[in-house]
Amino acid sequence: MSTLAALKLTATKKPNQIPQVLQRRNKLAKRIWEQIELAKAEQTGGQFAVSRFRSYTDKETGLRKQVETQKRIKAWWFVGDNGKLALAIRYGSKVLELAKGKFAVEVGAATELVSTLQVIKSAVEAGELDAAIDFAANKLRSGFAK
Repeated sequence: MSTLAALKLTATKKPNQIPQVLQRRNKLAKRIWEQIELAKAEQTGGQFAVSRFRSYTDKETGLRKQVETQKRIKAWWFVGDNGKLALAIRYGSKVLELAKGKFAVEVGAATELVSTLQVIKSAVEAGELDAAIDFAANKLRSGFAK
């Protein structure tokens, strides 16, 4: 027991679930990471694909099988009305309102796209977009109600 006496013991337990705010932040941060990788691949002329597993039931044997497929990632950036590159942040199918009446970030050139996405990702991880994420998540959720 003298060995444990040198340690500072506490009654803290590991939580079973992370808070919903952190789950939503992590989900959006993951999607932004995918956009960063897609932008990097586009700049270098390569391709970026995330693989995921899909399960299905084999009709002949009746067994469930898993197949690795490529996840389709759509770019969030587009050419706006003024002819400049713009970036809209999406949570699910909803576009986030970044400021009052502002739904996109104007990017000067395609080379600045990765750095802009990294700034937005750090803002998401810092919790600056929690209100917009919450609004979009509740709007998406209301679409599933009967």
